[in-house]
Amino acid sequence: MTKGLSALTFVIAIICVLPHFGVLLAALTGSAETLRHLFDTVLLGYTTNTLVLVVLVVLGTGLIGTGAGWLVTMTEFTGRRWLEVGLVLPLAFPAYVLAYAYTHILDHPGIVQSTLRDVMGWGPRDYWFPEIRSLGGAAVMLILVLYPYVYLLARASFSGHTAKTFLAARALGKSPPAAFWHVSLPMARPAIAAGVLLAAMETIADFGTVSYFSVQTFATGIYTSWFSMADRAAAAQLSLGLLIFALFLAGVERASRGNARYDTGRDTHGMARIALKGRHNTLAFIACLGPVLLGVVIPVVALGSMALQSEQDLFSPRYMRFIQNSLTLASVAALMTVTAAVILGSFRRLSRSRFGSVALYTGRLGYAVPGGVIAVGLLVPFAAFDNQLDSIMRSTFGISTGLLFTGSIWVLIIAYMIRFLAAALGAYEGGIVAVNHNIDAAARVLGQNTWGVVRRIHIPIIKPSLLTAVLIVFVDVMKELPATLIMRPFNYDTLAVQAYRLASDERLEGAAVPSLVIVAIGLLPVIILCRQVGRGRR
Repeated sequence: MTKGLSALTFVIAIICVLPHFGVLLAALTGSAETLRHLFDTVLLGYTTNTLVLVVLVVLGTGLIGTGAGWLVTMTEFTGRRWLEVGLVLPLAFPAYVLAYAYTHILDHPGIVQSTLRDVMGWGPRDYWFPEIRSLGGAAVMLILVLYPYVYLLARASFSGHTAKTFLAARALGKSPPAAFWHVSLPMARPAIAAGVLLAAMETIADFGTVSYFSVQTFATGIYTSWFSMADRAAAAQLSLGLLIFALFLAGVERASRGNARYDTGRDTHGMARIALKGRHNTLAFIACLGPVLLGVVIPVVALGSMALQSEQDLFSPRYMRFIQNSLTLASVAALMTVTAAVILGSFRRLSRSRFGSVALYTGRLGYAVPGGVIAVGLLVPFAAFDNQLDSIMRSTFGISTGLLFTGSIWVLIIAYMIRFLAAALGAYEGGIVAVNHNIDAAARVLGQNTWGVVRRIHIPIIKPSLLTAVLIVFVDVMKELPATLIMRPFNYDTLAVQAYRLASDERLEGAAVPSLVIVAIGLLPVIILCRQVGRGRR
């Protein structure tokens, strides 16, 4: 049975590294002339915009996530219990959905500028207003949906051993701000760094927001080269550049964690929070309410009003097909990804071999690789295999096999598995750390083989963590856009693809309908996750 688990681990590891080799091979087979043309025309702009966007998002998510995490964990203020959950809800929102909503609100024909012109009597050229369709606008959209990564990790750190040291600093005469700055913040820095690096990796992977705002980044360049210009070599070379940057961020994130392990304990049991009063209570309430209003309430209200004005029929057979396709992809991908995570994690735990560690590290790399890069990296080898097989079958049997794998739903699901396997592995490891290795040894003594230990011991104990992994991957797949655009089968559209297509045609009212459905479907798993975390803390 151990050999069977080893074989499955090897297959999953090969699949996870396949996009990397596919991108590298396609980039190397491209001509130097293509690379020179990219360097002379668009490469500098892509690099500058991508780096500036990452820096802005890192600063914004770090500030909001850290501040909100500390306030809801260490202080007591009006509405804290509700805002503690509300601050997580933007995880259900794709950044491109917020882009559609705020464009409708803040663009020149939108309600904000129209009201200003009516009230002030201004003409179209009599005033200046910030342009939402810009690099800064894209950064704001991404900050509003990505700060929960930092918030969740910072809150977990502040509610752990950081709380004990904070109280010790207070007892030694430090004021709350001084204790936070000199004690809590330095101790939480690894968790905060991990959160902002996750936000940075999501930023370089984003396509929908930057594409809609016409911000030229590596992500938009890959899609444009692949489809609009039909230049596969340029797309592969751009993918290789983005892959190197993504792997660099993954290495930084890994180095920031060092030898850290999951902490199963909490020191906030019975700890009295600092009661804020007067002006401080109001400021804390506003600071935590702002991200919820901007990231959840205002976009939902705007999308709802837009949807009511649209001519899209949510219950038409066409939209039912979009919903069915999205749910099918998300469900199958979530189950497949969590299964792969259990296989990799179990083999690493039970074998304790170097190969298990390498396979586990390989599985984590996918989260650092943007969906567009994974799509290019998978299409290259699978297309070559399909063409080679078709050539052999034509010459041998006189029949054509066509494209068996390229453009199929299964290759798309494999892309999702590679992209989100790290998230499932994180949830699995967070649960399995509570299972003592002596339990595995006792099960072996009682006659259980490898599969028996996994099926009868590990899975029942870590079932809540596995449910968390399924929900996380499900939400991520529902929101994923670039890989779906590039790899989806012909005439197999999802809600995300439909929203993107309508928004690209400037039919924002129509795009609001599939966007709202994506948010509604994503909110349910996020709320379940919040309830589960709350039960675990109690």
